[in-house]
Amino acid sequence: MKESRDGTRTARASTKSSSADSYPLVLDIDDFKGDFSFDALFGNLVNELLPSYQEEDADSAESHSNITANDLLPNGSSRLPSDAGKSSPMFPEVDALLSLFKNSCTQLIDLRKQIDGKLHNLKKEVSVQDSKHRKTLGELEKGVDGLFNSFARLDSRISSVGQTAAKIGDHLQSADAQRETASQTIELIKYLMEFNSSPGDLMELSPLFSDDSRVAEAASIAQKLRSFAEEDIGRQVVTVPSVVGNATASRGLEVAVANLQEYCNELENRLLSRFDAASQKRDLSTMAECAKILSQFNRGTSAMQHYVGLRPMFDLEVVNEDARLVLGDQGSQPSPSNVARGLSSLYKEITDMVRKEAATITAVFPSPNDVMSILVQRVLEDRVPKLLEKLLDKPSLVNSPAMEEGGLILYLRLLAVAYEKTQELARDLRGVGCGDLDVEGLTESLFLPHIDIYIEYEQASLRQLYKTKLEELHAECQQSSESTGTIGRTKGASIASTHQQISVTVVTEFVRWNEEAISRCNLFAPQPAALAANVRAVFTCLLDQVSIYITEGLERARDSLTEAAALRERFVIGTSVSRRVAAAAASAAEAAAAAGESSFRSFMVAVQRCGSSVAIVQQYFANSISRLLLPVEGAHAASCEEMATAMSSAEGAVHKGLQQCIETVMAEVERLLSAEQKATDYRSPDDGIAPDHRPTNACTRVVAYLSRVLEAAFTALEGLNKQSFLTELGNRLHKGLLNHWQKFTFNPSGGLRLKRDITEYGEFVRSFNAPPVDEKFELLGIMANVFIVAPESLSSLFEGTPSIRKDAQRFIQLRDDYKSAKLASRLSSLWAGSN
Repeated sequence: MKESRDGTRTARASTKSSSADSYPLVLDIDDFKGDFSFDALFGNLVNELLPSYQEEDADSAESHSNITANDLLPNGSSRLPSDAGKSSPMFPEVDALLSLFKNSCTQLIDLRKQIDGKLHNLKKEVSVQDSKHRKTLGELEKGVDGLFNSFARLDSRISSVGQTAAKIGDHLQSADAQRETASQTIELIKYLMEFNSSPGDLMELSPLFSDDSRVAEAASIAQKLRSFAEEDIGRQVVTVPSVVGNATASRGLEVAVANLQEYCNELENRLLSRFDAASQKRDLSTMAECAKILSQFNRGTSAMQHYVGLRPMFDLEVVNEDARLVLGDQGSQPSPSNVARGLSSLYKEITDMVRKEAATITAVFPSPNDVMSILVQRVLEDRVPKLLEKLLDKPSLVNSPAMEEGGLILYLRLLAVAYEKTQELARDLRGVGCGDLDVEGLTESLFLPHIDIYIEYEQASLRQLYKTKLEELHAECQQSSESTGTIGRTKGASIASTHQQISVTVVTEFVRWNEEAISRCNLFAPQPAALAANVRAVFTCLLDQVSIYITEGLERARDSLTEAAALRERFVIGTSVSRRVAAAAASAAEAAAAAGESSFRSFMVAVQRCGSSVAIVQQYFANSISRLLLPVEGAHAASCEEMATAMSSAEGAVHKGLQQCIETVMAEVERLLSAEQKATDYRSPDDGIAPDHRPTNACTRVVAYLSRVLEAAFTALEGLNKQSFLTELGNRLHKGLLNHWQKFTFNPSGGLRLKRDITEYGEFVRSFNAPPVDEKFELLGIMANVFIVAPESLSSLFEGTPSIRKDAQRFIQLRDDYKSAKLASRLSSLWAGSN
């Protein structure tokens, strides 16, 4: 097999060699057309040579696989046998391929020269054709330009002919219009002459004016004749007649005008009768035909008004039924809620009627908006005012109706309900359609007689409500007083119960009245300036009411304090009385004390309710009033000033009452101290018994009384009022105790007892949270040491606490050993130095 392969390869090589020398390969230009591939061309050239080489290369690869390691060169190549290069060359087809490539290159050069020659010839032909084409295009352009010029001339000629034709058409149209006008004028003159024949004679008129089938044409001609005749008469009046003929013509046209007027009236009445007959049958087409013809007479106003006037919704029975529906049975007092429901029902019924009529009007009348305007205007000027006249009977401000009859507030509430519901009706009617009618303005005009002086009625109503409420409260208080009788009065415990207390509920009711009035202000006059003025006037009424009410309540509470003070003064007796008289006086004094304590609590409750009432008013002002006043410059500040002024009287009453409360408390403290304090409390005998370190009975009674009675003050007062009241009371208590202790003599054990009392008082007044008062009682505790220390230690005591020297000069004289120890001479130098 190997030998055969070698033989074949040799034969092929010889064949290739011979073919390479004879240039057998021929390359054609077609080989390079279409999808040309160099790899395919190259393969076609060498495929006949390379396959034999590849077979031989495969055989040599088998022999190379038998090479041992010893046959490998140091660089990794195999060592060939010595006779390998002698048998055959490494690549025997090289010569054949080289000859083939040279032959191919020669043929490719020849092909390139052929192609270059063809390209050169083609360029020459293209150049010749291009010059011919350019010449042809030039000639075509000249022809097109000539054609465009011809078209332009033709278009200009057509335009000129069209304009001439249009002018001729205009002239023809104008001539035709003039002919038509002349024809109509001839006809009109003929008809005018008929009407100008004799006054009141309508029998000789053309059949046109008596033919029912040509009523529309007759109406149109009659109106034209009438307009022309009246215009001519007007010109004759303006121009002074100088010719008899003019006067004659004028008189003739007056006859025509009179006859035309009579004919138009007769024709209009005939059409209205036909319209009414069609309306009864609901024949909308006939109604529409009549309405269209009637629109030529005064723009159809008479037909519109005639139609609206005959609507059943304006009948007298229907109007009377409106009042019964809204006001209820005759003689009964109307309720605003019932009136609101009645008005809503009635106005809804009216709106539905108008909506139903709108459908008919749209189908019948050529100008439905004008008819709707007349219909809605009739509703707002006839039906609604008649109802409002019965509903809103304006009361007299001089002789106002009593509250049993509803008072002024009933009128105002009915006015607000009627105004609000009528405004809703106006908006609904606007939605249905009313042409160019100013529905809102017309609705406002219905209420102008009421709204112009509305604020006066609002103020009078608030005053009436306030007066009625006070009378009611007074009657309740009187009834309560009568039912209670005089039980307990002899003990003085129920003096305050006979007086009417301030009620936060009543003040809240005042605010509720005012809030209702403010809502009406916003309803009737929403414009910022007018609203602010009305709001200020109404709010001022509230300020006056609350100020008077709480001030009078505080004054009544002060009267209780005054009565209790009078009871105390009544039972003050001297020292030289019998034991029975003294016992009776003591019992009466206790009753007066109970009355004072009750009055104190009552006034504190009044102060607390006064503060709550003022807070309610201030909160109402901040939430509801201020936002309505702020848009107007100065209104808010002025109202704040008015509020401060109104509350100043109450503040004055509170101040005076708190002073009386302090007097009441201090009077009872002085009574307790005078009744309970014994001389032996601070000057116990030196009998060897251990001293008593408890507070004295008088101190215990006073602290218990203060704790009990001031509980109301701690609850009622707050802020600066509480601080100033407790500070003043603490100062008065301090002063009263100093004056009280001036009546006693103290030994050292009594000084210790006194110091225990001062500690008890100090602990109590610490609850006042008044640092100046605490400081005074601390100094009292230090000053009590002047009764405890030995005489020789007094100087060192004063030197250590110089702040007590002034009061110590008085108190040191209360020592039981002041004279025996000659303390005056001992301390004289100290007093001189301090002075």
